[in-house]
Amino acid sequence: MKKIVVVCIVLVVLSCKQEKIGFVDNVKLMDEYQEKIDIESKFKTKAEALAKKRDSISQAFQLEAQAFQAKAQNMSQKKAQEEYGIMQQRGQFIGQQLQQEDQQLQAEGQTEMDSVVSKVKKEIKAYGKVQGYTYILGGGDGGSVLYGIDANDLTDEIIKILNDNYKK
Repeated sequence: MKKIVVVCIVLVVLSCKQEKIGFVDNVKLMDEYQEKIDIESKFKTKAEALAKKRDSISQAFQLEAQAFQAKAQNMSQKKAQEEYGIMQQRGQFIGQQLQQEDQQLQAEGQTEMDSVVSKVKKEIKAYGKVQGYTYILGGGDGGSVLYGIDANDLTDEIIKILNDNYKK
């Protein structure tokens, strides 16, 4: 009987393989991934250029509106209303164009960031397979890891791999 119990215990121990689990701090990873930093910088520059363009167009339109107001005093009411309507339509058209440019820039930025997130996920998956991990969990704000020992934190290793690959 003792032999059967010992054999059962040995079989249970052998059949229970050790799960290898690690985690990555998503926030730190994305904050320190150079490609993501470069993309943010590029789009910040584009957004600043668009803001300058918007400001200069707005200033020019305001000057035109002020000139129209002075000119309108010497016009008949009917003619002034017609000109005002044209000016209003032009202002709306300019506003719509600027809004479209802003939306296009945001969509382009979102597409590039989605691509970065996809690259990061693929790299983590590849790392996990090569290193024999059963699970790699995501931590940081909104992540699923509330606590993990530092030995299981793979963040710095993954950041190094991503940044090395990006430099190539």
